[in-house]
Amino acid sequence: MLLADVVATSSTVAATRSRKAKVAAIAALLARAAEESPEQLETATSYVGGSLRQRRTGLGWRGLTALPAPAETSSLTVAEVHDAFDALASLAGAGSQAARSAAVADLFGRATAEEQAWLRGVVTGEVRQGALDSLVQEALAVAASVPLTAVRRAAMLGGSTVAVARAAFVGVDALAAVGLEVGRPVLPMLASSAPTVADALAKAGGGAPVAVDVKLDGIRIQVHRSGSSVVVATRSLEDITARLPEVVEVALSLPSESFVLDGEALALGDDGRPRPFQETASRTAMAAGVRVTPYFFDVLHVDGHDLLDSPASSRAAALDRLVPAEHRVPRLVTASPEEAEEFLTDTLGSGHEGVVVKSLTAPYDAGRRGASWVKVKPVHTLDLVVLAVEWGSGRRQGWLSNIHLGARDAATGDLVMLGKTFKGMTDEMLAWQTERFLGLETHRAGHVVHVRPEQVVEIAIDGVQRSTRYPGGVALRFARVVRYRDDKPVTEIDTVETVRGFLAG
Repeated sequence: MLLADVVATSSTVAATRSRKAKVAAIAALLARAAEESPEQLETATSYVGGSLRQRRTGLGWRGLTALPAPAETSSLTVAEVHDAFDALASLAGAGSQAARSAAVADLFGRATAEEQAWLRGVVTGEVRQGALDSLVQEALAVAASVPLTAVRRAAMLGGSTVAVARAAFVGVDALAAVGLEVGRPVLPMLASSAPTVADALAKAGGGAPVAVDVKLDGIRIQVHRSGSSVVVATRSLEDITARLPEVVEVALSLPSESFVLDGEALALGDDGRPRPFQETASRTAMAAGVRVTPYFFDVLHVDGHDLLDSPASSRAAALDRLVPAEHRVPRLVTASPEEAEEFLTDTLGSGHEGVVVKSLTAPYDAGRRGASWVKVKPVHTLDLVVLAVEWGSGRRQGWLSNIHLGARDAATGDLVMLGKTFKGMTDEMLAWQTERFLGLETHRAGHVVHVRPEQVVEIAIDGVQRSTRYPGGVALRFARVVRYRDDKPVTEIDTVETVRGFLAG
């Protein structure tokens, strides 16, 4: 399969807003790739989703600023491109920079102008064809003639869509054979948002009792133990075991030889109150002097028994048997909005940021954000992505200041601008973001620096109003920066549909 086939599909997907048309184009490509070889299928699946198969290549935007003249005709195959990036990823040590430059010149010199643009985009994370993982999963199901639910579940448990692409073309039984494996992190279950506790109870419970958990402002962790071996992973499945020895210590102290736990790692002060999020986050960067404490709120597996499909009430009972109270997230089970509101008030008084209301009947829906878990914060916050930044004026002269904010369109996967803000920024934050966004710069238009959509930012709002000024049809009221979120990938930002849910009336 030629790289040109992938580039043409990417262009087709980018040119339409129809989800059905996007899926059909991707499915056609994957079906062709599957006919050629399983390896081609995996690479095509990754590429059409806008990602390389290598986690790191040593390449960045600056390494791609001076490229050779493009080829006149297409000749690069998908396999050759994958092999080239494998070789680039392996370069290290003395002379590696010159070798990398030569390898880039060789690869890009064989690419046409369209292929060069696409390759540059996939390296820098700027392939904006709207082919999010959910679309690729739909296309894989269509191409392989298997149920979408089977593809989704296998991808969640296997860690990625690429990991289960071969199995999809083998059939439903092969997908079903992809199960939870202790030691291999799975995508975490996610929470949607609601403006009030009463709304959250109605959404998650429909009048039935629900669990109301304290929402800790820490680092999401998934802890796997098999005998004396422990793996601690982040929400993006990064292995941070070596950075959190205190979490490993707690895991090894629990009365089970095999389990998978979902929870948070949190830095606490001497008074037992939570420290600022940045102090907890610093531990994932191996900062010294900050001790974290793990708190768990769910269990996915215990001693050979998978609990993913068990109702939340059963998982909670298993968690209570396995984890002592001092390492469990505080919880209230109730159907009363008044009791839940009182619990929220106490939670806020303890220094935590809110609650998560959870259905007691729902399974653990790995990798999904739905109505079974609903978070409530007294100050409404959204996780958005920075699309561009404007140079400041006056006191902020010389700093990048006003950030352009985007949410994800759930139907198309496109990033949609919702507004701008420069509020809530300290001088320290302005200095940091100036350096950060210049490193992500793609191009400029006057005083606006456009950036690769990689940096997630948590924004507090007073509400949302209808607006024709921005493409999403809504605008954020009194938006201000709470913090930048390096622990969250762009795939987990809030959707335009979630933002519209905050509209009054």
